[in-house]
Amino acid sequence: MAALKLLSRLRLCASARGSGGAWSKGCVCYFSTSTRCHTKFYTDPVEAIKDIPNGATILVGGFGLCGIPENLIGALLKTGVKGLTAVSNNAGVDNFGLGLLLQSKQIKRMVSSYVGENAEFERQYLAGELEVELTPQGTLAERIRAGGAGVPAFYTSTGYGTLVQEGGSPIKYNKDGSVAIASKPREVREFNGQHFILEEAITGDFALVKAWKADRAGNVIFRKSARNFNLPMCKAAATTVVEVREELISEFLIYGTISLPFICWALTSFFPANLGIGIPLLASNFISPNMTVHLQSENGVLGLGPYPLQHEADADLINAGKETVTVLPGASFFSSDESFAMIRGYVITEPLVYLFSVSIFQGKMVKGMGGAMDLVSSAKTKVVVTMEHSAKGNAHKIMEKCTLPLTGKQCVNRIITEKAVFDVDKKKGLTLIELWEGLTVEDIQKSTGCDFAVSVSVSKSSHLSSITGLLNVCL
Repeated sequence: MAALKLLSRLRLCASARGSGGAWSKGCVCYFSTSTRCHTKFYTDPVEAIKDIPNGATILVGGFGLCGIPENLIGALLKTGVKGLTAVSNNAGVDNFGLGLLLQSKQIKRMVSSYVGENAEFERQYLAGELEVELTPQGTLAERIRAGGAGVPAFYTSTGYGTLVQEGGSPIKYNKDGSVAIASKPREVREFNGQHFILEEAITGDFALVKAWKADRAGNVIFRKSARNFNLPMCKAAATTVVEVREELISEFLIYGTISLPFICWALTSFFPANLGIGIPLLASNFISPNMTVHLQSENGVLGLGPYPLQHEADADLINAGKETVTVLPGASFFSSDESFAMIRGYVITEPLVYLFSVSIFQGKMVKGMGGAMDLVSSAKTKVVVTMEHSAKGNAHKIMEKCTLPLTGKQCVNRIITEKAVFDVDKKKGLTLIELWEGLTVEDIQKSTGCDFAVSVSVSKSSHLSSITGLLNVCL
């Protein structure tokens, strides 16, 4: 089985036997959050899920008995974790799947669509021992998908005029049969003459899913109808553990076959970054060999490599600047909606955005916001602006207040120019932390259109030579 830690680290764990088999020598491939990548192997599946705490929300893949991560569920039985909220289309059967966790009373609340095949589930619910939130299957799928895409809520016509919309459906009973907790009514709006209700997205602390194949980069393939709820759940959890047979873990999958790209590291030197149009696009040629960075392009590429040589150019492989590029081993491709779902869902945590001057023709804007507005909108995203320090004629580009329409409000964390580096604080404003050799703080003050603080440890930058090189190439 394989385990993949979204938004913080990657685990790969493999069972030596297939579905339903006993665990033999397995492994967990662990990429740490330190500045270097470490790999550690385990022989027990419990190691892959041992940090799931009491009270966690877990998303468990599968439909009926297809695509059930039974080995991971078995590992939860061994840890004895309690008070779980389990989100799953089904609740398993009495002696398989989540039914085992119900028997051991490790689940406090179930969020499901269909639970009619589990007698113990029914007994606990009616006895007031289990909270149950029943949700239409399509709504459940979309709530999970929305959670992974960073969409907090959506409108659907499903359930209008029923208890789903009106509220009052029993979530938990008292022991005397009275309702202890009831569902809340949904907000209703009308669109084009039809009524819709507001449903909130679902996210989880952990997702436990089952896949067919995986690779060391974290790409995953699901087999036939076993992808069901497994695929969207991977994207909606802070941590995902993927169960894969050991012999089906390879070095790198062929990117055209990948069901789920490796969309999920927020590490110091092992992270995904989005390169905006302009100067940032040049960064792919300047990445240190000591750093593992996965570059994402908003048009649907993860794993960008350097610019191609002439004989390597492929017109069907471009970056956000419409330039031909190469990709690295483990790269994957996806649609534009999937790309921005990654961005809104906090998967791309280090976008490098180029702040450009918008051309004005006869008093009107002739450029749109493109994908930049999406990139800077996520509160958990770190935004780094790379740009020339001054415009033509030494006009200020770093100012007290923007004069052009905003791409985002108070969203920038750092500004890098060929002259200086500023850290940005929403309350304190700019702080100068580095400046180019030969320049003084007074030089920066003259070319900057607003006040800024000066760090006591401000240094003459050595790495600004790389930024200057980027600027020279771009100009």
